[in-house]
This record gives sequence, C-alpha cells and structure tokens, in this order.
Amino acid sequence: MLPVRKLIAIFCLFFISLTSYANSDEMAQASLVVEGFQAELLNVMQQGDKLNFEQRFEMLKPFVLKSHNLPKITRIVISREWKQLSLEQKKTLVQKFSTLSVASYAHYFNSFSGESFKIDSVKQLSPGQIYVHSFFVLPDDKDVSMDYLLKKSGDDWRIINIITNGVSDLALKRSEYVAVLKKSGFDALVTEISLKIEKFSK
Repeated sequence: MLPVRKLIAIFCLFFISLTSYANSDEMAQASLVVEGFQAELLNVMQQGDKLNFEQRFEMLKPFVLKSHNLPKITRIVISREWKQLSLEQKKTLVQKFSTLSVASYAHYFNSFSGESFKIDSVKQLSPGQIYVHSFFVLPDDKDVSMDYLLKKSGDDWRIINIITNGVSDLALKRSEYVAVLKKSGFDALVTEISLKIEKFSK
C-alpha cells in the first residue's frame, strides 16, 4: 500500500491535470465564440457594397444576440441605478441596448478593404471569466487591438465587454448613460439611445 503522503501527491497532480484540461477546454470554447462572431463581421463587411444598413443589421442581429450577454451588459452599464428601475423599465433598456449594439456593428463594419481578425492569446482570469486578446488587422494602417472579456452564462461563454486599443466599451457607455439617467431621468435616457440608433442607421 502506498504511503499517505504519496497518495496525496498523486491526487494533487491528478486534480491539477484535470483543472488544467478543463481550463484549456473552456478557453477554447470562449475563443470559438469570438472567432465565430468576428467571422460574421467579416462576412457582412465583404458584402458591404451589396447591403444597406437594414440588411447588415438583420444579418448581424442573431450573431450579436448569441455571442453577447446583452442583459448583463445593460445591468453593468446602468450600474447602481439598475436597482431603482421597474421591471418594465429594465426590459425596455435591455431591448434598447441590444438594438444599439447591433446597430453600431452594422454601422461601423460596413465595407471591406482586405481587413482580417487575428486572435493573439486567450487567458482565464477566473473560473468564470476569460479574456481573449485579438487584433483587427488593417492592410494599410496600424492594427487595432480588440480584446474581449467573456463570462460564463449557464454552459455558454458570452461577451460582456470589448476593449478597443485599451478603451473599455462598458466604461464609455456607463460614463455617458448613467449621467443622463441621473440628470434627466429614464425617459431621457431612452430618447438618447434611440437617437443614437437612428444616427447609426443613416
């Protein structure tokens, strides 16, 4: 019979190897979420001369809704003010922020000039949080750093933040929209988001 210390050492090595495998598998899953979303962005861009805004919006919508945790993104953006909202107001904001997210992608990724995406590294920050570091490769310009923070939602990994050249999309939105909510109220915030969606569509 093996000594107790040796049994403990073997168990620890076995546990570490299982944890390492699980982490590797989850990092691969999170990376696939980002890769799939980026592939659809490129697909839409490559058809840019054939598609109008509404068509790009409809093509991107299911991929954004699937890859992004938009209810969680909305809660994070609204921050402490979220608790003060009614259930109906929360539903309205999630719907508005979801539309805004899709509209922004349809607006900015509207043409193709040889761009591509490249995933550089994937890191597990915690058991339920993974960071995917990637680049938006521009043929005639400096590459844009696009990093994705994903959190686990049930069995799936979903994007909750995008950091572009070191600037957090969540931080920008929180700074802008919480100020409107505090100063002018809920209806003013909804109007502000609606105006931005309309602007993107033109």
